[in-house]
Amino acid sequence: MRSISYKTLVLGMTFLSATAACNNSTGMSESTGQPDSTATDTANTAPVETNPANTDYKPAKEGQTRAPGVKTKVALSINVINSTLKNPWAICPLPDGRFLITQKAGSLLLVSADGATVKNIAGLPKVTAEGQGGLLDVNIDPQFASNRMVYWSYSEETNEGTVTAIAKGKLAENESSIENATVIYRASPRFKGYLHYGSRIVFDKEGNLFVSIGERSTKETRVKAQDLNATLGKVIHITKDGKAVANGPFANKANAKTEIYAYGIRNPQGLAFNPTTGDLWEAEFGPRGGDEINIIRAGKNYGWPIITYGLEYSGEKIGDAIQQKEGMEQPVYYWDPSISPSGIAFYNSDVIPEWKGNLFVGALSGTHIARLVIKDDKVVGEERLLKDQGERFRALAAGKDGALYAVTDGGKLYKIAKK
Repeated sequence: MRSISYKTLVLGMTFLSATAACNNSTGMSESTGQPDSTATDTANTAPVETNPANTDYKPAKEGQTRAPGVKTKVALSINVINSTLKNPWAICPLPDGRFLITQKAGSLLLVSADGATVKNIAGLPKVTAEGQGGLLDVNIDPQFASNRMVYWSYSEETNEGTVTAIAKGKLAENESSIENATVIYRASPRFKGYLHYGSRIVFDKEGNLFVSIGERSTKETRVKAQDLNATLGKVIHITKDGKAVANGPFANKANAKTEIYAYGIRNPQGLAFNPTTGDLWEAEFGPRGGDEINIIRAGKNYGWPIITYGLEYSGEKIGDAIQQKEGMEQPVYYWDPSISPSGIAFYNSDVIPEWKGNLFVGALSGTHIARLVIKDDKVVGEERLLKDQGERFRALAAGKDGALYAVTDGGKLYKIAKK
């Protein structure tokens, strides 16, 4: 396999999601590269984005887009430790260093820490693997070591259309199946389409779930992102049994779904807790331009489809073509042109000190991993890693070994570590 080498930069560690599927096979490639001794000062380096924006929209605040470029100083070893996965969507580290990886077509895999051994886990319900749907995120219970519970999201077909569903089950002692798989939650309303399921899962300190749900893409459904009686275009907060967490921001509001935590969201495919602040961060697909990074706070409205820094895919303006409105949150950061952000992870290890506290973002159309240097909840530096690999990076996870792991739509599992 190909290999490259980079210098390091700092990042933070993430809570997690799992992606991918595979047979038994490994492709190893170690990167060797030329350390760049320049451009480590975020105040003096040109932004990494050099292409023109789709619009002439202006950011609402300084540093909201095109942050100064940075470069990792430490030499990195970049290995493809498995190249046989088939459309992996999520990757979740287990306590012993192995991984759960979902494959979009419906397979849940148990993959060894070195990527060499892959085992299929049976017992999941049927998924609708059409369009952007399929078996999506996976995460483990905070008490997994004792209860072996696994949670996952997927697109489910019903008579009324497809829906983002959340299920749970117990990993059998022989690790070959999920026992007592149970659907605990279904988004609403259902819709006859196969786009924008969102669908990342993270656990809070109390063991409840935050789940991101997309607005299903069409002009008909996108308005549901502003509708508190629907859970499309939302981040929801539910218990392990799928009930609304008590005393949520809309618990006492008439005609509102009480599980809604935040709204006005397009297609959120990244969700992770910042280990430094405890805040919940989200990565969100914009339309043509306007991809966002947000800090998700209780009861807040993130504006879609009323405010956006992007355009329709046709090039037409969206709504009133406004980017700011009272009562609607501004993104921490946005990209125009789009990079198509998917899974995200904070790095929280001392192995690569310059990465500690940084946010890593998998870019699909951008075909790279974005490293965002965060200071006081602002992006002060951006780096593009693995751009030369030509891969669509779908999901990321920070391992306990201090390495960053990534799965790609092309079926590869990457290990990015200190050389």
